Amino acid sequence: MPSWEDQTLGTMKRVALWLVQVVGVGNTFTKNQLRETFQGVSQVDRRMRDLRDFEWKIDTNREDDELEADQHRFVAQGIAVWEPGKGTRKTGGTITAAQRHEVLMRDGHMCRSCGIGPGETYVGTDATSQLDVARRQVRLPNGQIEMQLVIECNRCRIGNRNLVANVDDLLSRINLLPAYEKKILAGWVVDDARHLSELERIWADYRSLPAEARQHVKDALC
Repeated sequence: MPSWEDQTLGTMKRVALWLVQVVGVGNTFTKNQLRETFQGVSQVDRRMRDLRDFEWKIDTNREDDELEADQHRFVAQGIAVWEPGKGTRKTGGTITAAQRHEVLMRDGHMCRSCGIGPGETYVGTDATSQLDVARRQVRLPNGQIEMQLVIECNRCRIGNRNLVANVDDLLSRINLLPAYEKKILAGWVVDDARHLSELERIWADYRSLPAEARQHVKDALC
Protein backbone atom coordinates (compact mmCIF):
# COMPACT_ATOMS: atom_id res chain seq x y z
CA MET A 1 0.00 0.00 0.00
CA PRO A 2 1.53 3.34 -1.02
CA SER A 3 1.63 6.36 1.27
CA TRP A 4 -1.19 8.88 1.19
CA GLU A 5 1.50 11.57 0.88
CA ASP A 6 2.68 10.23 -2.51
CA GLN A 7 2.24 13.27 -4.76
CA THR A 8 2.29 11.12 -7.93
CA LEU A 9 -1.12 9.67 -7.06
CA GLY A 10 -4.45 11.30 -7.93
CA THR A 11 -6.43 13.12 -5.26
CA MET A 12 -9.11 10.45 -4.86
CA LYS A 13 -6.48 7.74 -4.32
CA ARG A 14 -4.59 9.89 -1.81
CA VAL A 15 -7.81 10.64 0.11
CA ALA A 16 -8.60 6.91 0.20
CA LEU A 17 -5.16 6.15 1.58
CA TRP A 18 -5.44 8.99 4.12
CA LEU A 19 -8.72 7.55 5.37
CA VAL A 20 -7.16 4.11 5.81
CA GLN A 21 -3.76 5.19 7.17
CA VAL A 22 -4.69 8.23 9.26
CA VAL A 23 -8.42 8.34 10.07
CA GLY A 24 -9.16 4.63 10.44
CA VAL A 25 -12.40 2.71 9.94
CA GLY A 26 -15.11 3.71 12.41
CA ASN A 27 -13.56 7.08 13.23
CA THR A 28 -14.77 10.57 12.35
CA PHE A 29 -13.18 13.52 10.62
CA THR A 30 -14.32 17.00 9.65
CA LYS A 31 -14.42 18.81 6.34
CA ASN A 32 -11.85 21.28 7.68
CA GLN A 33 -9.47 18.45 8.59
CA LEU A 34 -9.76 17.09 5.07
CA ARG A 35 -9.14 20.50 3.48
CA GLU A 36 -6.25 21.34 5.80
CA THR A 37 -4.61 17.99 5.07
CA PHE A 38 -4.89 18.53 1.32
CA GLN A 39 -4.18 22.27 1.22
CA GLY A 40 -4.05 23.67 -2.28
CA VAL A 41 -5.83 20.66 -3.77
CA SER A 42 -8.96 21.70 -5.65
CA GLN A 43 -12.29 19.88 -5.17
CA VAL A 44 -10.91 17.55 -2.49
CA ASP A 45 -14.41 17.26 -1.00
CA ARG A 46 -15.74 15.96 -4.31
CA ARG A 47 -12.87 13.49 -4.69
CA MET A 48 -13.72 12.13 -1.25
CA ARG A 49 -17.37 11.74 -2.25
CA ASP A 50 -16.29 9.96 -5.43
CA LEU A 51 -15.05 7.08 -3.28
CA ARG A 52 -18.68 6.14 -2.58
CA ASP A 53 -18.92 5.07 -6.22
CA PHE A 54 -16.27 2.46 -5.40
CA GLU A 55 -18.18 0.94 -2.47
CA TRP A 56 -16.58 3.08 0.24
CA LYS A 57 -18.98 4.00 3.04
CA ILE A 58 -18.48 7.54 4.34
CA ASP A 59 -21.46 8.78 6.35
CA THR A 60 -22.66 12.32 6.98
CA ASN A 61 -25.30 13.48 9.46
CA ARG A 62 -27.92 12.45 6.90
CA GLU A 63 -27.01 8.80 7.48
CA ASP A 64 -25.78 9.06 11.09
CA ASP A 65 -27.70 11.46 13.31
CA GLU A 66 -24.89 11.38 15.90
CA LEU A 67 -22.68 13.39 13.53
CA GLU A 68 -22.48 17.18 13.40
CA ALA A 69 -23.13 19.05 10.15
CA ASP A 70 -19.40 19.27 9.29
CA GLN A 71 -18.50 15.72 10.34
CA HIS A 72 -18.04 12.50 8.40
CA ARG A 73 -17.60 8.94 9.63
CA PHE A 74 -15.36 6.51 7.74
CA VAL A 75 -17.60 3.43 7.99
CA ALA A 76 -16.04 0.90 5.61
CA GLN A 77 -13.26 0.61 3.05
CA GLY A 78 -14.32 -0.28 -0.49
CA ILE A 79 -12.32 -1.09 -3.59
CA ALA A 80 -8.57 -0.43 -3.25
CA VAL A 81 -8.62 2.40 -5.80
CA TRP A 82 -4.85 2.93 -5.53
CA GLU A 83 -4.21 -0.47 -7.12
CA PRO A 84 -3.65 -0.52 -10.92
CA GLY A 85 -6.92 -0.64 -12.87
CA LYS A 86 -9.16 -0.31 -9.82
CA GLY A 87 -9.48 3.45 -9.64
CA THR A 88 -11.20 3.95 -12.99
CA ARG A 89 -14.23 6.12 -12.53
CA LYS A 90 -17.52 4.27 -12.90
CA THR A 91 -19.82 5.67 -15.57
CA GLY A 92 -22.89 7.38 -14.11
CA GLY A 93 -21.68 6.98 -10.52
CA THR A 94 -22.23 10.57 -9.43
CA ILE A 95 -25.81 11.80 -9.12
CA THR A 96 -26.09 15.07 -11.04
CA ALA A 97 -28.32 18.02 -10.11
CA ALA A 98 -30.54 17.19 -13.09
CA GLN A 99 -30.91 13.57 -11.95
CA ARG A 100 -31.73 14.69 -8.41
CA HIS A 101 -34.45 17.04 -9.71
CA GLU A 102 -35.87 14.28 -11.91
CA VAL A 103 -36.01 11.77 -9.03
CA LEU A 104 -37.60 14.35 -6.71
CA MET A 105 -40.29 15.07 -9.29
CA ARG A 106 -40.87 11.37 -9.98
CA ASP A 107 -41.14 10.51 -6.28
CA GLY A 108 -43.51 13.38 -5.50
CA HIS A 109 -41.08 15.39 -3.32
CA MET A 110 -41.54 13.01 -0.40
CA CYS A 111 -39.70 10.19 1.34
CA ARG A 112 -40.84 6.97 -0.30
CA SER A 113 -40.32 5.06 2.95
CA CYS A 114 -42.26 7.17 5.47
CA GLY A 115 -44.06 9.75 3.29
CA ILE A 116 -42.67 12.85 4.98
CA GLY A 117 -42.15 15.97 2.86
CA PRO A 118 -39.14 18.32 2.77
CA GLY A 119 -38.74 20.39 5.92
CA GLU A 120 -41.70 18.76 7.68
CA THR A 121 -41.42 18.03 11.41
CA TYR A 122 -41.23 14.43 12.61
CA VAL A 123 -44.11 13.51 14.91
CA GLY A 124 -43.30 14.11 18.55
CA THR A 125 -40.05 15.98 17.87
CA ASP A 126 -38.74 19.36 16.78
CA ALA A 127 -36.51 17.75 14.13
CA THR A 128 -37.27 18.50 10.49
CA SER A 129 -36.74 16.21 7.53
CA GLN A 130 -34.12 16.52 4.84
CA LEU A 131 -34.78 14.73 1.58
CA ASP A 132 -32.07 13.40 -0.67
CA VAL A 133 -31.46 10.79 -3.35
CA ALA A 134 -30.57 7.35 -2.01
CA ARG A 135 -29.25 4.36 -3.91
CA ARG A 136 -31.38 1.27 -3.35
CA GLN A 137 -30.51 -2.27 -4.38
CA VAL A 138 -33.44 -3.86 -6.20
CA ARG A 139 -33.80 -7.54 -7.05
CA LEU A 140 -35.68 -7.72 -10.35
CA PRO A 141 -38.07 -10.56 -11.37
CA ASN A 142 -35.26 -12.15 -13.42
CA GLY A 143 -33.07 -12.39 -10.30
CA GLN A 144 -30.71 -9.61 -11.35
CA ILE A 145 -29.82 -7.00 -8.74
CA GLU A 146 -29.40 -3.42 -9.89
CA MET A 147 -28.94 -0.09 -8.15
CA GLN A 148 -31.88 2.31 -8.51
CA LEU A 149 -32.47 5.82 -7.19
CA VAL A 150 -35.17 6.74 -4.68
CA ILE A 151 -35.97 9.74 -2.48
CA GLU A 152 -35.60 9.16 1.27
CA CYS A 153 -35.40 11.38 4.33
CA ASN A 154 -32.35 11.51 6.57
CA ARG A 155 -33.94 9.15 9.11
CA CYS A 156 -35.02 6.45 6.70
CA ARG A 157 -31.66 6.45 4.92
CA ILE A 158 -30.07 5.20 8.16
CA GLY A 159 -32.43 2.26 8.54
CA ASN A 160 -32.56 1.33 4.86
CA ARG A 161 -28.90 1.52 3.89
CA ASN A 162 -28.54 -2.30 3.62
CA LEU A 163 -32.05 -2.96 2.30
CA VAL A 164 -32.48 -4.97 -0.90
CA ALA A 165 -35.93 -4.45 -2.39
CA ASN A 166 -37.30 -7.67 -3.90
CA VAL A 167 -39.70 -6.99 -6.78
CA ASP A 168 -40.24 -10.68 -7.54
CA ASP A 169 -41.28 -11.39 -3.93
CA LEU A 170 -43.65 -8.42 -3.97
CA LEU A 171 -45.27 -9.57 -7.23
CA SER A 172 -45.68 -13.09 -5.79
CA ARG A 173 -47.48 -11.69 -2.73
CA ILE A 174 -49.71 -9.54 -4.95
CA ASN A 175 -50.68 -12.63 -6.98
CA LEU A 176 -51.92 -14.30 -3.79
CA LEU A 177 -54.39 -11.48 -3.08
CA PRO A 178 -58.08 -11.99 -3.86
CA ALA A 179 -59.33 -10.15 -6.94
CA TYR A 180 -61.11 -7.37 -5.03
CA GLU A 181 -57.96 -6.54 -3.01
CA LYS A 182 -55.89 -6.49 -6.22
CA LYS A 183 -58.37 -3.97 -7.63
CA ILE A 184 -58.03 -1.77 -4.54
CA LEU A 185 -54.24 -2.01 -4.72
CA ALA A 186 -54.26 -1.13 -8.41
CA GLY A 187 -56.13 2.07 -7.60
CA TRP A 188 -53.56 3.01 -4.96
CA VAL A 189 -50.75 2.31 -7.41
CA VAL A 190 -52.30 4.41 -10.18
CA ASP A 191 -52.91 7.36 -7.80
CA ASP A 192 -49.63 6.76 -5.90
CA ALA A 193 -51.65 7.20 -2.71
CA ARG A 194 -53.60 4.98 -0.35
CA HIS A 195 -57.25 5.95 0.07
CA LEU A 196 -58.53 4.94 3.49
CA SER A 197 -62.01 3.52 3.80
CA GLU A 198 -64.40 4.75 6.50
CA LEU A 199 -63.75 1.49 8.38
CA GLU A 200 -59.99 2.15 8.36
CA ARG A 201 -60.47 5.73 9.49
CA ILE A 202 -62.70 4.56 12.37
CA TRP A 203 -60.05 1.99 13.33
CA ALA A 204 -57.34 4.67 13.34
CA ASP A 205 -59.50 6.93 15.54
CA TYR A 206 -60.20 4.02 17.89
CA ARG A 207 -56.49 3.17 18.22
CA SER A 208 -55.73 6.75 19.21
CA LEU A 209 -58.15 6.66 22.18
CA PRO A 210 -56.98 6.24 25.79
CA ALA A 211 -57.51 2.78 27.31
CA GLU A 212 -60.69 3.74 29.19
CA ALA A 213 -62.29 5.20 26.08
CA ARG A 214 -61.30 2.14 24.03
CA GLN A 215 -63.11 -0.02 26.58
CA HIS A 216 -66.34 1.94 26.00
CA VAL A 217 -66.14 1.15 22.30
CA LYS A 218 -65.32 -2.48 22.99
CA ASP A 219 -68.30 -2.82 25.34
CA ALA A 220 -70.61 -1.30 22.70
CA LEU A 221 -69.40 -3.73 20.00
CA CYS A 222 -68.87 -6.88 21.99
